[in-house]
Amino acid sequence: MDIIEIKDIDCEELAPYRSLTEAQLKNRLHPEEGIFICESIKVIRIALEHGMEPVSFLCEDKFLDTQMAELQPSVPVYASSREVLRQLTGYDLSRGILSAMRRPTLPSVSEVLKDARRVAVLDTLASSENVGAIFRSAAALGIDALLLTRTCCDPLVRRACRVSMGTVFQVPWTFIDSYDELKQEGFAIAALALADKSIPLDSTELKRCEKLALVLGSEGDGLSMEVLRQADYVVKIPMSRGVDSLNVAAASAVAFWELRK
Repeated sequence: MDIIEIKDIDCEELAPYRSLTEAQLKNRLHPEEGIFICESIKVIRIALEHGMEPVSFLCEDKFLDTQMAELQPSVPVYASSREVLRQLTGYDLSRGILSAMRRPTLPSVSEVLKDARRVAVLDTLASSENVGAIFRSAAALGIDALLLTRTCCDPLVRRACRVSMGTVFQVPWTFIDSYDELKQEGFAIAALALADKSIPLDSTELKRCEKLALVLGSEGDGLSMEVLRQADYVVKIPMSRGVDSLNVAAASAVAFWELRK
């Protein structure tokens, strides 16, 4: 391994870990040059297994002989004490390891939907933790793919990757610009929302759908009226004790399980 002891936290090679914002890491002007930060050994291992390309690693000294020895990377490994790494990044490293990786080229919507029968659409979700949790539920509960509107949190931000436990690399996903793309692929659209015309989640009509896209809205405002107008179904989870809604990540898990194919 090419282990480099950190002497200067301001050196250019450490900029991805030190000072670049998520937007700068994504590099919107030149997306082919974009990178993302992957955190924790388990998430990094899954990313590598699914073809992600590391640029470098950042590791706490005490993990060099264990976690890094297990990975045996061929790219630079920058190492120092926990205190120096906290000073560099501004936070405690989860299990002592980070990796800067090249952003993958995303597939087209039609590629993601090929052979899919149950998909989820995330519309304007801002919370990286909720996005990561929804990916984890989707992987565990049989969702074939995820589509995200352009206003959603990027699934490759550090916290979303970590909360997902690496499932952002396992479940096919991409961004979508129009719900017409789903309809062109033969999907019925079921919007999860509180509305007068909502049907219950356990409706047999929903379960009979050969191809179904379940749309989940933002944590605060929910789905827009425009999205509800485009939906074939508006769906609610029956609840008790006067509770009107669940956190979007919890609601997604309930819906994925109930409507699995």
